[in-house]
Amino acid sequence: MMKQTPPQREQPCSNQGGLWDSVKKAAFIIGSGLFFLVAFRNSVMWHLQSFWGASGDFWQTTWSKLLLYFEGREATLFFLGTMLVPTASFWLLNGLFMIADSTGKPSFITRYRIQQDKNSPVDPERLRHAIKVVAWNQVFLSGPLVVGTYLLMKATGEPMHPQLPLFHWVLLELGLCGLMEEIMFYYSHRLFHHPAIYKHFHKIHHEWTAPVGVVALYAHPIEHVLSNMVPALLGPVLLRSHLSTTVLWYTVALLITTISHCGYHLPLLPSPEFHDFHHLKFNQCYGVLGVLDRLHGTDDKFRQTKAYERHTLLLSLTPLTQTIPEPPKKSQ
Repeated sequence: MMKQTPPQREQPCSNQGGLWDSVKKAAFIIGSGLFFLVAFRNSVMWHLQSFWGASGDFWQTTWSKLLLYFEGREATLFFLGTMLVPTASFWLLNGLFMIADSTGKPSFITRYRIQQDKNSPVDPERLRHAIKVVAWNQVFLSGPLVVGTYLLMKATGEPMHPQLPLFHWVLLELGLCGLMEEIMFYYSHRLFHHPAIYKHFHKIHHEWTAPVGVVALYAHPIEHVLSNMVPALLGPVLLRSHLSTTVLWYTVALLITTISHCGYHLPLLPSPEFHDFHHLKFNQCYGVLGVLDRLHGTDDKFRQTKAYERHTLLLSLTPLTQTIPEPPKKSQ
């Protein structure tokens, strides 16, 4: 038995080596992605921008009119854009999901439920409580944070520039914002799962082992700020993004996190299997894109499940729970 002692003492070094290897792999993947975007921006991106500009100067003209109307009240325009547009999109999508969760209809949504024995229908009292918490977080936390973000962006850049950014530049910034959110959210999320912290903050979010869309922002106030808001706000601040890009990014981020929590694997929408599995098992799948989970091995159990096989873009009308069903449970 004594011969086993030296390898046990060497284990921390092995873990450090594995972490360093993961960092190098992450740098390679991120760097390759950036190279790809730059290499193709003058070809593919050019065609996309041509399509974007097919409407002539509509967007630029609309933006110029908004600047003229809000002349001297740029802060108001920034707040309305970054709060009202993403928030309205969030509640419109969640309104549809809440109807399905509460009534079991329409069937063209509910037939795609991932955890088929849960939330059918959802507990109305739990849902009302979640809505109250989310509304409080948005009004009293997200609102002030957006004001602070405007002051910071105004001090370091020109978010209200009269000229709209080029289409390929918007796409590049959206990609960079997504990468920054993946890094910030993954590590902050794992931190909130630390046993000394989890029970005080993140346990609230995990009251829902079978999540619904609105639960995306159902969190303790400290977690909402550090893990929900800061990762999303960081990109536009560091990139000194234009308001148009910032609004688009906030809206996309909110809609994607809603889909990740909605509990339905719908056709042509991003797969929510990854994060749904996190709510089911707690200690797997901490990120958004899944890149860092793969590098750190925090998706190893997920990759051994049928949920991993279903974690793909659904291109047919047949629910994946039917084409890739769970194996039958062993009889006792």
